[in-house]
Amino acid sequence: MTSSHESQDRVPSRQRKRFPGISSRAYEHPADRSALVALRKLSGFDTVFKALSGLLPERSLRLLFLSDSVRVSDAQFTHLNDMLRDACYILDLEKVPPMYVNQDPKPNAMCIGLDEPIIVVTTGLVELLDEEEMRAVIGHEVGHALSGHAVYRTILLFLTSLALKVAWIPLGNVAIMAIVTALREWFRKSELSADRAGLLVGQDIQASMRGLMKIAGGNHLHEMNVDAFLAQADEYEKSGDLRDSVLKILNVLPRSHPFTTVRAAELKKWSETREYQRIMDGHYPRRDEDKDTSVTDSFKESASHYADSVRNSKDPLMKLVGDIAGGAGDLGGKLRDKFTGGGGAKGGSAKPSGTEGPEGSQGPSAEGS
Repeated sequence: MTSSHESQDRVPSRQRKRFPGISSRAYEHPADRSALVALRKLSGFDTVFKALSGLLPERSLRLLFLSDSVRVSDAQFTHLNDMLRDACYILDLEKVPPMYVNQDPKPNAMCIGLDEPIIVVTTGLVELLDEEEMRAVIGHEVGHALSGHAVYRTILLFLTSLALKVAWIPLGNVAIMAIVTALREWFRKSELSADRAGLLVGQDIQASMRGLMKIAGGNHLHEMNVDAFLAQADEYEKSGDLRDSVLKILNVLPRSHPFTTVRAAELKKWSETREYQRIMDGHYPRRDEDKDTSVTDSFKESASHYADSVRNSKDPLMKLVGDIAGGAGDLGGKLRDKFTGGGGAKGGSAKPSGTEGPEGSQGPSAEGS
């Protein structure tokens, strides 16, 4: 079997930068990173999950994909095999995970496993994406493997299945669903991390954008536009009143992935940061420094990120939270106006939360960050 370095030489596309010894902390979303750092620091954490592996259907999943899917190799789906080895070479993942193509018309990919991660992509995804778009997706899944997300994804799949089985027991699935809801919230953030890993592997932001657009709207690129697609994310965030904000929360709760337009906007924003440029220039956290990472510092960074998100958000609920945190007056009037969509018939009580007040001036800075 060829090495990842040799296979990279066979890939006909342009030369890409490599990141020797890169830590997953380099690309992880702050909320994802703080959770992972804390889990890695827990004494006996690995032992507990190894014990859990006896209860989880990991062996069954591996046998299922081995028996009923096509394993990517030098002999099967060779172009995907080259991309997989190339992604592992770029992110310096020493052991290349097994990858399978599974017959399913729905475009999807996942990285699962407790002992060793495996990557699964569906035929719907393979048929939908071109080479550069697929490279970003494979980089996304390799990023999951490097971060250790496969462990938690496997547990999430198991608990979701378990919750369905015990749903008939009164209150039987309440505790399980509480854990599932928390895991989904974390996993949505981990997807943003993996999108960043996909960009580090593909090193083509336009290909990443195209891939996300296709996942949302199918193979009709001639009918789609990146700028218009990103504008949807902006409109989604700032439109409506508090009722819409609550509906957004309810819509996203059952999902393991953020909405596609939101992912595209988040990735585009990160690609324009100094943090991304420093990684591309070779300045990034190293894997051999992971053991020295401070849990407290990671949580502080996560808290700071959320504070910035609230401060810069154009979502009505987040604006209201910012008002409360800032000690804004007339909160009763603000609540009434936000929920009713009213505002301004009586004097100017609702004006500070409109587009002409101080909050409205935050829009351009949020878009340009």
